[in-house]
Amino acid sequence: MTETTTHPAVVGRLSTLDRFLPVWIGVAMAAGLLLGRMIPGLGDTLGAVELDGISLPIALGLLIMMYPVLAKVRYDRLDTVTGDRRLLLGSLLLNWVLGPALMFALAWIFLSDLPEYRTGLIIVGLARCIAMVIIWNDLACGDREAAAVLVAINSVFQVIMFAVLGWFYLSVLPGWLGLEQTTIDTSPWQIAKSVLIFLGIPLLAGFLTRHFGEKAKGREWYERKFLPRIGPWALYGLLFTIVILFALQGDRITSQPLDVVRIAIPLLAYFAIMWGGGYALGAAMGLGYARTTTLAFTAAGNNFELAIAVAIATYGVTSGQALAGVVGPLIEVPVLVALVYVSLALRKRFTREPAPAQLSS
Repeated sequence: MTETTTHPAVVGRLSTLDRFLPVWIGVAMAAGLLLGRMIPGLGDTLGAVELDGISLPIALGLLIMMYPVLAKVRYDRLDTVTGDRRLLLGSLLLNWVLGPALMFALAWIFLSDLPEYRTGLIIVGLARCIAMVIIWNDLACGDREAAAVLVAINSVFQVIMFAVLGWFYLSVLPGWLGLEQTTIDTSPWQIAKSVLIFLGIPLLAGFLTRHFGEKAKGREWYERKFLPRIGPWALYGLLFTIVILFALQGDRITSQPLDVVRIAIPLLAYFAIMWGGGYALGAAMGLGYARTTTLAFTAAGNNFELAIAVAIATYGVTSGQALAGVVGPLIEVPVLVALVYVSLALRKRFTREPAPAQLSS
């Protein structure tokens, strides 16, 4: 994206690649669904090799997607984020108090008669985003350094709290309310491995790239020459990940359309409420556009890779819980793309204009 100090039209501010992002994502989703339906055994082939329970092609796509964005983070500025208590407390409140509680309520309201899907949605609500939120934040010109810090905090809390909150929302709280109880079987080490692979590897690579790149060539060369070259690879990785994800699950999604619709309704409500709540909270706290945007997207996004992996490991690949996890990105991707445009359109309401982030050039 090109830098500007005015408020041009949203579309005019985007690069050619970014401008048609909804089209590219729609094509990627459709291509994945068609491939999954038309090529027998494709899902088995793609899923034959796994990295920490995730299909290797998806894992590679996620790593490629995250590396360019994390290479753009100015790590020497992270202290300006860690000192912002309003932002940190707001993020913890949204992600670890409101988010899981909201998904629990929506799952029971909309899927009270479908226990497998209900459980799957609750698991999705517990898995806070540590991957794709980085790219949504960048597209919406959010605070890149703040996103890196909040994602790191979410990762730590995910390792500590995922199993505990799963036990609370699937067993303890339903028991208190006289509702049906269930269990979740996962270990902190399983979650820690997911965090180390899908956040730790690209984070370390991004930090080392900036450190040695600036040391060798200087910051001006690094940001003006090097970053524009690797920037588009974030979207390439995103689109590749979407194609593979939907190819793996295409048959299940297209063969159970009514169930997908039932699962989609509470998910739509969840993303809208979480994003809107994050935006309203950030604006009320006077965080400014960039950090308000970061707060909203980190609150709305979910770690669907972890949710799917836990659902499959606990209940089986053909379970309703796994299908609920798969429907997550089917709804999340287009909704958060739309919210990127909504966020950019709302930018003029903020008096302090941040320097736009660059995702691709």
